[in-house]
Formats: sequence, structure tokens, C-alpha cells
Amino acid sequence: MKTIELSYPHTLCKESLPKTVSAIGFFDGIHKGHQKVIQQAVNKAKQNNMESAVITFFPHPSVVLRKNVQHVKYITTSSEKQTILKNLQVDRLYIIRFNQELSKLSPQEFIDHFIIGLNIKHLVAGFDYSFGHKGKGKMKDMHLYARDYFTWETIGKVTLDEEKISSTRIREELASGNMEQAEQLLGRPFATTGLVVKGARRGRELGYPTANLSLSKDALLPKQGVYATRVRHKDKIYGGMANIGTNPTFTKNQEDMSVEVYLFDFDGDLYGEELTVEWLSYTREEIKFDSKEALIERMKQDDKEIRAYLANK
Repeated sequence: MKTIELSYPHTLCKESLPKTVSAIGFFDGIHKGHQKVIQQAVNKAKQNNMESAVITFFPHPSVVLRKNVQHVKYITTSSEKQTILKNLQVDRLYIIRFNQELSKLSPQEFIDHFIIGLNIKHLVAGFDYSFGHKGKGKMKDMHLYARDYFTWETIGKVTLDEEKISSTRIREELASGNMEQAEQLLGRPFATTGLVVKGARRGRELGYPTANLSLSKDALLPKQGVYATRVRHKDKIYGGMANIGTNPTFTKNQEDMSVEVYLFDFDGDLYGEELTVEWLSYTREEIKFDSKEALIERMKQDDKEIRAYLANK
């Protein structure tokens, strides 16, 4: 997959670009609804012997358009999004920088520059996709903007339990620790990728040497607490338990959030290695224990319960 970062105005020459079938949207999480849009673009491209593309944006429009929003955390970071799209067999990814200039384009200017100008011959979008200044451009009005340069189609609402699958709904499930429900909406377990860094090494003293993960500042995390996890390291998969929190038993500073993962049946050095943690099930909240011994006893119990859970997963 070829990744191309663009801003307005881009300088790509339409004549030098391949004819493509493209899906368009922000696609945070690339959930089941998004996947339907993207898969349709990929399938249509194959049928027409064209390249498939995804057009997406960064950062989230709310960061640019709302004064009270300084930073947004994402269900899928930019690099995670690229990995998933590659697995969906997308040929090229256009990441358009969302800024004030872009937000002021009229619907027609947006279409001329980023659809016609990128040699898109067929466009696929969700039923609620909007474009142009203040989202005034709607898919139902595309005949006004396409001017016979491309065809288009709209994918209808995708639901679970009669409710629309959306990034907002997934965020709510993650904030509540409802990992099984989030997995249903995403079509895969919610996952976080990070690098293992040196920590306080307390886990080793407790008999549970944990990997401390350094994450992208853009990565959204689920609710604080202890989780049953599946951990991917290179080409191997391990069961594990993980804690998201502030280690209240040992630290007074309740601001510093850490992610620590204990891999079952693993012995080795992970410093500097990349791990992908799949958050399968919320086990319990983070607790401040009266003693190190009490914490060890609870960790033994967590270990037993989580291994039993994973054996049936």
C-alpha cells in the first residue's frame, strides 16, 4: 500500500495518477460500518481493473474547528489505521491534513481538488458522509458536483442490536470497559501498539515481570483497571494480563498513567520491542492495597482467573 500525505492545495498532477476507486471518510476505528464502505471500494476496483484507494483526514476536524478541543485521542492511530487498511488490500492511502484552509473549501472546490483532481473514477462513502465548508456537501447531492467526471455510491447504515455502529458508540464502550461489545462493533478486538520501555521494575519484585508500554500520545485507552489480554510480539501470540492506571499502591502521583503487561509463559528481554495488546475483557478496577503482600495475593488470583478466561476464549 502506498501512503501519500497531502495538504491543500496539493501539487499532484491528475494525469500522472492511476484511475482509482476510492472510499472516503475519517474512519476512526475502521469499525464494521467503515469496513463495508472500504471493502466495496476494493471490490469495485478489482472488478474494473483499477487501483483501490482510501481518502482520510488528520487531525480530527474538531481539533481545528472547536476552540475548546486541543487534542483528540484516536481509536486507531495513524500507523494502526495504515496496518488495518493494508490488510484490507487497499492499494493507496491519501491522508489529507485537515486545517482551516481545507475547512473553508466549498463542496464543489473540495470535489474538484480532491476527487476529480486525484483521478478518482468511482467514489464510495457512508450514507452520512458530508464534505465542504460546514459539511454542506451531502452524498445525495453528488450529481450537482460530479459533473460526469466520476460515478459514486452510498453505503447504508450498519447496525448492531438495531443501533448504528459508530466511532462514538465504540468510544463509550471503551470508556466503560465493555471490551466484548467494542469487539462486536469493531469486528476485531480493540488493540494498542507500543514500545517496551524501562519502568520501575516493581513487577519483577512481585514475581510478575511486566512490560511497560510507551504509547503514541494519540492512542485512546480503555477504562483504567486490570484486563485479560492477548499480546502479539513479532510472529508469536501470548496470553497475558495488563493494568492501565497509576499504581496507587506505590505512587502518590495519580496523574502519571502507565500501561503494564505481563505475558504468560514468556521468559526474555522485551526492552525496545514492539507489542500489540488486544484488550479482551475488563477484570477489575485498579485498587490501592495496604501492603505489597496483599497486592501479590490479588495478582495470583487475577492470574488464575484470566488464564481460565483465555482457555475458553
